[in-house]
Amino acid sequence: MLNVEIEPIATEQLERIIGPERSAQFEEAAASARELLAGRRVVNVNSTANGGGVAELLQTLLSYARGVGVDADWIVIDAEPEFFDVTKRIHNWLYGAPGDGGPLGPPEHARYEAVMRANAAALPSFAGPNDIVILHDPQTAGLADAVRATGAKLVWRCHVGRDTPNEYTEEGWEFLRRYVQDADAFVFSRAEFAPSWVDPDRLFVIPPSIDPLSTKNQPLTDEQVLGILQYVGLLGGHADPPSVPFVRRDGSPGRIGRRVDVLQTGPPPPPSAPLVVQVSRWDWMKDMTGVLRGFAAHLDAGDAHLALVGPAVHGVDDDPEAGLVLDECMGAWGELPEHLRERVHLACVPMHDPDEAAIIVNALQRHAAVVAQKSLAEGFGLTVTEAMWKRRPIVASRVGGIADQITDREHGLLIDDPHDLDGFGRAVRLLLEDRPLADRLASAAYERAHEQFLGDRHLERYAVLFASL
Repeated sequence: MLNVEIEPIATEQLERIIGPERSAQFEEAAASARELLAGRRVVNVNSTANGGGVAELLQTLLSYARGVGVDADWIVIDAEPEFFDVTKRIHNWLYGAPGDGGPLGPPEHARYEAVMRANAAALPSFAGPNDIVILHDPQTAGLADAVRATGAKLVWRCHVGRDTPNEYTEEGWEFLRRYVQDADAFVFSRAEFAPSWVDPDRLFVIPPSIDPLSTKNQPLTDEQVLGILQYVGLLGGHADPPSVPFVRRDGSPGRIGRRVDVLQTGPPPPPSAPLVVQVSRWDWMKDMTGVLRGFAAHLDAGDAHLALVGPAVHGVDDDPEAGLVLDECMGAWGELPEHLRERVHLACVPMHDPDEAAIIVNALQRHAAVVAQKSLAEGFGLTVTEAMWKRRPIVASRVGGIADQITDREHGLLIDDPHDLDGFGRAVRLLLEDRPLADRLASAAYERAHEQFLGDRHLERYAVLFASL
């Protein structure tokens, strides 16, 4: 097990964004939590420190928790690739999809439990009888017995799910039930995600949040955005590394030293071209290939470009399918006529330095004329929240937590059927052509993100959970 370093964030920095009245409310909740948790640690356990929404979420949430005096820790399990083959299958099933088509039977339980036993041996070094342990997602559910053995309170936090169960979700939940059904509390992003065997009295609904002060969400000038994207190769033009400094999460200065790996025919898009962007993991549930085909079908004329951007496929430890998904996208890209291939760009962001990766994504989202999130299923969709915070017009699927963030035609445009490529293409075209509509939706989206999805709201909801324990 690895203990991830967390830098506290002083609440004074957040007050500049949320204002004194809301800051006072947050301080009151924080004081109550400090008193309640005196002498206790809150230990979060997940499967990776880099890549994906859960890792970003924990970095944000725990930094604020430490900033208000709560003793919060973050532990990452040790596991081999074969373990993540099993947990990725569970992940897909909980979304209602067959994934790789493999089983979840006794051999998979045995492989899963072997990794859990190895990590359970280290757990008493991180948690004791006065503590609260939050296990995140299927990858850590098998540690539940080890947590109970320490005497700590057990919370299982699941970030994935599907509103309407099917045969795959039922079997996925059945795989996990034996491990977590006796947890002291369950946390889901949506109540609809919880399986039928979860006791409603132990169910808490807590949507995720973003950190407006993080490297991914900090303000950037137009000049900085242009310099970053030109230097890494996502926009045409030239910028030298000294011209693209940024502020790291800990406040120290950083400079971009790596370029992204881009698949494209011809030069990058010119800065003046409207750019449609989807930033996601290379995951079949994100339907990057569908975005590509929807764009190609409805924006084959004009000057708009599409950028499909994800992490380097070896940069996310717990996602063994990323390379296969990228290969599928590359195949679909190769089938496009040449005049369209020139306007569709696939890019992998290096993950050696999380802050460097984050500032590249920040600049890309801020430059986008339209941000897409055409997921087939979604736990919450922090990339949507990030785009809302940056006042970008959004086209997304009406699935999972996206529907909790966006009201159609109020904060963005929602596609009722995530497989509807024609509907997706028409919605993107509408926002590119009707800029007053796009600007109105973008402004409303920012206000909603500011009110509902920043770290103070998130921690206030967790304080209610801790009080119940």
